[in-house]
Formats: sequence, structure tokens, C-alpha cells
Amino acid sequence: MEGNSSPGVPSYLEDAWGLRDRPNKGPKRGLSLPRIVEAAVAIAASESLAAVSMNRVAADLGASTMSLYRYLASKDELLLLMADSIYQTPPPPRRPGEGWRAGLSRWAWEQHAVLQQHTWVLRIPISGPPVTPNQIIWLERGLECLSDTALAEGEKLSVMMLLGGFTRNEATVLAEVGAAFMAAGTDEREAMTSYRQLVAKLADAERFPAFNAVIAARVLDEPAGPDDEFVFGLERVLDGIDALVRKRAAQRAGQEEHPAGR
Repeated sequence: MEGNSSPGVPSYLEDAWGLRDRPNKGPKRGLSLPRIVEAAVAIAASESLAAVSMNRVAADLGASTMSLYRYLASKDELLLLMADSIYQTPPPPRRPGEGWRAGLSRWAWEQHAVLQQHTWVLRIPISGPPVTPNQIIWLERGLECLSDTALAEGEKLSVMMLLGGFTRNEATVLAEVGAAFMAAGTDEREAMTSYRQLVAKLADAERFPAFNAVIAARVLDEPAGPDDEFVFGLERVLDGIDALVRKRAAQRAGQEEHPAGR
């Protein structure tokens, strides 16, 4: 790969961040990193993530497989950029007067929507903290919401990891349950009815009294709304963050009222 290089930065990340200068002279290439990623995403969206390979992407682009390796050293690098591509539209910056809770709630709902639209990305393992440009700007937008709190910088980052992990886990569960319903040729209502009937036979009340209390309350009779579990979980996560934010604010106020050494 040509152009100026940034020491210590992998070539594919230099390209993704726009840090690598391309030569102005010579014939234009038919390939580019964005085209390669776009082709791979199209395969994952229309078929599955499992259908994505360097050979398949090259074939769809009418190029040789080896030509892709001028841009990427491995499929793992391609997967990382594919995952980054779904976050091309970041949440807007923090709104004037917007509290941290409203801002993080908005952030979580926007990520929830992105993951529901691109469920294939949930099959890509998380290999480390975010390093790609779109994911970093999403992280920046979330951290902005916490800028006026008394949380330590490490705590702010932990909050974002917690919130991002919750939204991803919720999206994964929804996607896998939906795929199971589709494979079984049933809908959620039918599946819940079958589940209730099955566990009622298997889990006797003497051994599982708490679970049978749930069954007796007819909780399993009706499927939850499409976002009910996400709403419940998000609010509980935000409640926990709120407790920490209040605790740190009280500690700061105490330190200001009684400075050390006075």
C-alpha cells in the first residue's frame, strides 16, 4: 500500500481514518477500501456474515483475491471495518440544556435502532476496545453527555462500556429469538404459549415456587411488546448510573465545603 505512513498505526486503520496519502499520478485503481467494505456488507446483509470471505468479496468486485490484500492484511481487519460501517451516522452532539440521562437514553435508542437494522454485525466477535473512526465518534457523543457530571474520566468510559454492552446484548437476544421463531415457522405468541405449557409440566411448584408464581401470574401468557424489555433494562441501567452520578456529586460538594488542610 502506497502513501505516507503513520508509525505504529496499521495500514487499514490509516486508510479508515484518512491518514494515508494516495498518489496523484498513475492510473486510478478500480478498488478502494470503502468499495471493499461496501461489497462485504452487501453480502452479509443479503445472505449472512458466514457468506463473507475474501474470495467472495473479490469475486463480487470483479477483482482478484490478492488485490484485496493490498488494502487489508486479513479477513479480521475487514470484519472490523464492516462493523464500523454501520455507525456512519453518529448521534447528534449533546443538545443545549440536555441532561446526561436524556442524552444517554437517546444514544442507547439510536444504537438500538442501528443494531436492529444490521443484525449480521452481532455475529462479529468483539476483539478489543473501539479503534475505528465511526465507533470512536459514537463513543465521543456518549462521553459528551457525561461531561457535566462529577464522574472520573475512567468512570465515564466504564458507563459507556456498560451501556454499549447492554444494547448489544439486548439486540443479540432479540435477533436470535427472532431467528428461532422463523426457523420453527411460528410467531412469538405461539412460541410463548408452547413454552408456558412445557415449563408448567416440567417445573413443579414445590421445587420451583418462585418460577411458578410467575406462571400463575400469567406473565407468560402474552408476549411482551417489541421494545418492552429494552425499555425496562435501559431504565434500570440508567438508574444505577444515576446513583453513581449523585454519589460523586455529593462527594465533590463535600470536598468543596471542607477542602483538605482546612
